[in-house]
Amino acid sequence: MRSCADPQAKAALSGPAKEKWDALLASLREMGSAVIAFSGGVDSTFLLHAARVALRDRVLAVTATSPTYPKSERDEAEAIARKWGVPHRFIVSNELDIPGFSSNPPNRCYHCKKELFGLLAGIARAEGFAAVCDGSNADDLHDFRPGRRAAGELGVRSPLLENGITKEEIRALSRCLGLPTAEKGSFACLSSRFPYGTKITEESLRRVEACEEILRGFGFRQFRVRVHGAVARIEVGREEIPRLFDADVAEAVHEGFRRNGFLYVSVDLKGYRTGSMNEGGLEDSPVTF
Repeated sequence: MRSCADPQAKAALSGPAKEKWDALLASLREMGSAVIAFSGGVDSTFLLHAARVALRDRVLAVTATSPTYPKSERDEAEAIARKWGVPHRFIVSNELDIPGFSSNPPNRCYHCKKELFGLLAGIARAEGFAAVCDGSNADDLHDFRPGRRAAGELGVRSPLLENGITKEEIRALSRCLGLPTAEKGSFACLSSRFPYGTKITEESLRRVEACEEILRGFGFRQFRVRVHGAVARIEVGREEIPRLFDADVAEAVHEGFRRNGFLYVSVDLKGYRTGSMNEGGLEDSPVTF
């Protein structure tokens, strides 16, 4: 690992995080070769970098395109892989065609990940890669993640989780390594913006994507547009909430959201947090795990 220019990052890497980085590289080398599920987000970019260090040319990055995955994210993933010279492939995975997905049950992500991991496993078998890896990290154990079940069923490896690497450590290591996603906001597929049981359509996904692009255009780092019927609930980082009440920003956001079909626009005063759609509880769901 190269030395860190950022003193804070260097301090963070003086102990356990450095040991975890070394363990991560060792576990990837033991695999011999791997297909990486690559979204261009913080976790999968960090994993892809580790894989190219450990495996060199025995790695393939694969990005799934679908209505739930914004074009801006696809473009970023493509740019990173091209800059790094990593073999990169796009595959089509339209979740809306998967039985049991568009009705948005609590285990929606299971159906999505099962198809995606199945496609990646097929590529690995056909082209001689020893493993399929995703970017799940140690913090994912503390949230509701139905996709983990699909990973287990299809033998997908999660090297970051297996080596106990947390999101905070991923960001610290990414800063040290100079990765372009070190400060990037967390991202989840657009389907996560809808309450369970709300039907997901290509049109509703397009509306959310357009509204989130408005927030991106104003420079917000971490954001979500949660959909509650005619109401759009905006989540941004707590430190960014005051900017939403700037007169010019508020007017432009309100008008932009109205153009995309929302009657009301609200701001969540608690700010952005992962899994906020799970806060109502899952006890009423007929789905069991």
